[in-house]
Amino acid sequence: MSNLSTSVRTGGGEASDTAILLIDHQVGLFQTVKVISVRDLRANATTLAKLASLLKIPVITTASEPKGPNGPLIPEIHEFAPHATYVPRKGEVNAWDNPEFVETVRSTGRKTLIMAGVWTSVCVMFPALSAIAAGYKVYAVIDASGDPSELVSRTTLARLVQAGIIPTSTNTVVAGSHCTWARPEAADLAKLYALLAPNYGALIESYQTAQDVARAKA
Repeated sequence: MSNLSTSVRTGGGEASDTAILLIDHQVGLFQTVKVISVRDLRANATTLAKLASLLKIPVITTASEPKGPNGPLIPEIHEFAPHATYVPRKGEVNAWDNPEFVETVRSTGRKTLIMAGVWTSVCVMFPALSAIAAGYKVYAVIDASGDPSELVSRTTLARLVQAGIIPTSTNTVVAGSHCTWARPEAADLAKLYALLAPNYGALIESYQTAQDVARAKA
């Protein structure tokens, strides 16, 4: 993701050419994921939603058969990204086969897509391949996605890379969008890092405590 920081932001730090696509993060499907804990997968998808709200990045969500066993989307995504647009599908496995989904992506005017989905091998890979073919630049957020087995995950990752889709992590997406600590959202961005790395959160707490003690002694 070496070029993400230049493709998703302007000098002021606002994401200018990026949309985030969160695909099929459904409560039923979460139970099938084995390569990452449900807690971490859910937290990473939620972090992307929070980042999008903080930096005003368009978010598009969709779900496959939400009234069936796959279940509805986890509520955190729309809770923390209330500006997100939800696109219902009509049974399509590949979200890109749904014309409304494609039109919603196109209407953002963004050409860089950051995708995550509950199964990397299906929910991410199929629309990512379609988007690449349509001329978009695509990043796949591996730790905001999952799969039923390590073999499936490794095979999928190889296919994504071969097709020109760039694998990345939630932490790298946050850092690539962050740009500089000299920005008004810096404190809120630090909270996102703390969610992704609890030890970093502990570091911030210890620093703040030390500062408070020093001020009290002054």
